[in-house]
Amino acid sequence: MTIKAQNAKGEAFEIRGENLLARAFCHEIDHLNGILFLQHLSMLKRDLIKRKIKKLRKQGEW
Repeated sequence: MTIKAQNAKGEAFEIRGENLLARAFCHEIDHLNGILFLQHLSMLKRDLIKRKIKKLRKQGEW
């Protein structure tokens, strides 16, 4: 994955990332676009995670 961006001075640059770095780029771009990781999951998996979090909160572990 290649990212085109600008630094604080407005100068354009490109950076290439593969494997884990490319995945991190996608994650951060999602944040910039207001997308959370949970939104990439199916509704079933999302509900499962929400129930686990709710259980952990009740137990005081979250």
